[in-house]
Amino acid sequence: MTERAPLCRGTEIAEGEARGFAPWPGARKQVIVLRRGGRLFGWLDSCPHYQGGTPMAWKRDGYLNAARTRLICFSHGAEFDPETGECTLGPCLGKRLRAMPVIEDTDGMVRLTDGSGETPETRTRSEGS
Repeated sequence: MTERAPLCRGTEIAEGEARGFAPWPGARKQVIVLRRGGRLFGWLDSCPHYQGGTPMAWKRDGYLNAARTRLICFSHGAEFDPETGECTLGPCLGKRLRAMPVIEDTDGMVRLTDGSGETPETRTRSEGS
């Protein structure tokens, strides 16, 4: 497995905040990283309402509704549960955002992971031990 570059430092995502980051140079879509209840969640910045998806923010890092309780697609007002990615309001009810599992490493960097809780870096270190 190849090493994945960090998306950001964990300190860049405050509790209740959501921000978008390019997962690699030249990426066409961003990864939304949000912190809620002390946990990090990652979602592909692509509303499932349209085939191929559409970016959700209306301005840089503008992913949350006014109450900061839901992720929102500003193209057509769909709202999503920030922990499950499930559409709770709007034209894509029954659909979900695509999960992009993230982890905060011991060095404080937030990286994409394969969902096992390990990044390629931690897996390589543990296999080599």
